[in-house]
Amino acid sequence: MAKKIEWDDIDTVLLDMDGTLLDLNFDLHFWMEYMPLVFAKKHGLTHEQAKNKLFPILRAEEGKLHWYCLDYWQEKLQLDIAALKEDVAHLIQIHPFVLEFLEQAKAHKKRIYLVTNAHRKTLQLKMRVTNLASYFDAMIVSHDYNAAKEKQEFWHKLETELKFDKAKSIFFDDSCAVLNAAKEYGIGTIVAMSKPSSKMDAKEIEGFINIDTFKQALIL
Repeated sequence: MAKKIEWDDIDTVLLDMDGTLLDLNFDLHFWMEYMPLVFAKKHGLTHEQAKNKLFPILRAEEGKLHWYCLDYWQEKLQLDIAALKEDVAHLIQIHPFVLEFLEQAKAHKKRIYLVTNAHRKTLQLKMRVTNLASYFDAMIVSHDYNAAKEKQEFWHKLETELKFDKAKSIFFDDSCAVLNAAKEYGIGTIVAMSKPSSKMDAKEIEGFINIDTFKQALIL
């Protein structure tokens, strides 16, 4: 959807983390490959058998708060999920042009917030690896609100806490369900990340401004 971002009308920047600022390849590899491998070794299964057992269990929680909760999966699968993420932390990568974008947004005195469904343990790991934390006025985790970004309750609580003008706000995310929730809530400008993972081809999300990288969103 070819539409220019009207930066003069925007004072607040709301940014998703995984697939938006950071390469989703880390998360996909962890949940789809590495964690099933560890589960397979623990239970004497093949990698494929472990995937066949785990994926329906994971999918059943998709879009709910449990889907994003490391403590829930640690209890459910009897694996130290946070520790296992450390094993593949070398895959945590910042997307191209993210640093340039954040520098520009700061220089233009925009309010910048990280708004993520990720568990706080995941957030801590990723901020330690990427050193991005200093760019944000605050980092909001949906677990704090007991509602995922897919839910209207999340957006109501976010606005109450941050006191932003939604008409003058821009939101970046790669999840169709989350983008639609932000649209329903009335966020003024919404941008879909069409290439969340470096290992996948770009795929347009209809109904939104789409960008492959933040080069297309720089404040010129």
